[in-house]
Amino acid sequence: MSLNEAPRGVRVHIALFGKRNAGKSSIINALTGQETAIVSEVKGTTTDPVFKSIEILPIGPCVLIDTAGMDDEGNLGELRIKKTLEVLDKTDIALLVINGETGADCEDSLIIGRIKEKKKPLIIVYNKIDLINSPQDKILSMKEEYGCPVVPVSALARQGIDELKNEIIRIMPEDEDKFKIVGDLINPGDLIVLVTPIDKAAPKGRLILPQQQVIRDILESDAMAVVTKEHELRETLESLSRKPKLVITDSQVFLKADADTPRDIMLTSFSILFARQKGELSELVRGAKAVERLKDGDKVLIAEGCTHHRQSDDIGTVKIPRWIRQRTGKNIEFEFTSGSTFTDEVKKYALIVHCGGCMMNRAGMTSRIDTAKAYGVPIVNYGVLIAYIQGILPRAIEPFPLAKLLWEEEDDIY
Repeated sequence: MSLNEAPRGVRVHIALFGKRNAGKSSIINALTGQETAIVSEVKGTTTDPVFKSIEILPIGPCVLIDTAGMDDEGNLGELRIKKTLEVLDKTDIALLVINGETGADCEDSLIIGRIKEKKKPLIIVYNKIDLINSPQDKILSMKEEYGCPVVPVSALARQGIDELKNEIIRIMPEDEDKFKIVGDLINPGDLIVLVTPIDKAAPKGRLILPQQQVIRDILESDAMAVVTKEHELRETLESLSRKPKLVITDSQVFLKADADTPRDIMLTSFSILFARQKGELSELVRGAKAVERLKDGDKVLIAEGCTHHRQSDDIGTVKIPRWIRQRTGKNIEFEFTSGSTFTDEVKKYALIVHCGGCMMNRAGMTSRIDTAKAYGVPIVNYGVLIAYIQGILPRAIEPFPLAKLLWEEEDDIY
């Protein structure tokens, strides 16, 4: 992953839903101008979700997601539909593709209902208009019935594709740019020190993704980034001609960074920054308190948003379970998930511990947090949990007044 590439986690997710043979794959090909998705007259050609990166200006980097038909059949079809609904959780903008030859029916209405339940911006793409006569009456009727934009297109003739792109730009949520990693905490000219250990988990020859993204956000804010390893932090701070605004550390060396960073310099972690940018920091801070209520036999879910080769001292499967057992002295049962699949059994867990979500978009991460909240299950992320266990969470959340205020409150909602 180079610094010039936009990872999927920071791309706007535009997902196409609809029944089999509505033309979803053809729309993907028309939007990208490439034969990206397989197109066939055979129903159900698309099985697992297919992701295609694209640039839509002025939005910027996006990813188009082609999904299986929501009218798929049989046991395998049910699994495909389940995968499609998982995509809806991470969707920023939903496109419902309707076959103009057959028109909308009750199954399309059910899909629209699902999308609206999730409060996702929706565009109905009325496809194959080159094959029908006088579609305007049907289009106006759908606009009134469903209360959302309807764009007539012909994917085959590349008709209406520019209009569809313009509607995507128009409907894009305006608050998307508000969720910065660190840019809203700093000013132009500020000095930011990043503590980045180079260990076995770091990809050879490059920094890990959260470090790359934070550096980029600092530079875009016209501030200056100084990168150092944990053993050189004290020397680095002493060598600077002026005090840095903030020190950002990898969570695994939090204690050393805390010891070496003077109290008059703010300190936080990459993971805590992502907890705020990708989800709800206050909710994750609240979840940290649940560690003290764990009992013998409780189940704790360790969830990660991506899959990766695990080292012998892996943070998720080895270190965090060990730290929780040491902190509580309880016999805790740990279960693990990774990648796009979260869990269908949220309510059986006493606590969910989630990774920083650097490979996930905000919609996907907030969906998981909302699901945990709906079942009354506390959720915390790696960085918040590590800071809590090491006794430095109050300092690590000082840059975030709302989270700090919550921490100081005595009442707990769980």
